[in-house]
Amino acid sequence: MEYGLPTQMEIGGVMYDIRSDFRVILDIHAALNDPDLEPDVRAYEVLHIFYTDADAIPDEEQQEAVDKCLTFLQGGHQQPRTGRKEPRLIDWEKDYPLIVGPVNRVLGKEVRALDYMHWWTFLDAYYEIGDCLFAQIVSIRDKISKGKTLDKTDREFYRKNKDLIDIKQAVSHEEQATLNAWLHPAKKGGLDDAER
Repeated sequence: MEYGLPTQMEIGGVMYDIRSDFRVILDIHAALNDPDLEPDVRAYEVLHIFYTDADAIPDEEQQEAVDKCLTFLQGGHQQPRTGRKEPRLIDWEKDYPLIVGPVNRVLGKEVRALDYMHWWTFLDAYYEIGDCLFAQIVSIRDKISKGKTLDKTDREFYRKNKDLIDIKQAVSHEEQATLNAWLHPAKKGGLDDAER
């Protein structure tokens, strides 16, 4: 059981310093959700953001290092692997402006003004935010993901706040270029039919 706020991880019997500030962890979430990164590049990025000396971690222990990082992101709790993909209810990048106010309220201070706040402290405050705009948004996302019918109030809220509620599926630059080419085909011979 972990009673403190860890600033090191033990990998293969060796302690490695980590970056534990909440802003760093938000950067890790951004890397994890970057569709332009291949899985091995994503793991490399995460390791180098999280560990202060990631290059010192032996290759054969890098998977353990990634696993320990992901456990740290979950507040030190390993998430059971169910084999099925869970619906994404939170997008830390998109939702951060909606999360930080309630976190400030819980902690009684402006966290953005602090030089450092451990991720677990931020996460604990996040878990306690209670009834707020963000909680309402997550509730509607959850209902939609489960195929539940929204009541009249939720439908109206969704209609007015669709941009806040919907989490867009990120596509890589390559996928976006393919979509753009498909949606906006290049003009043949330099002129389209209307210009001839």
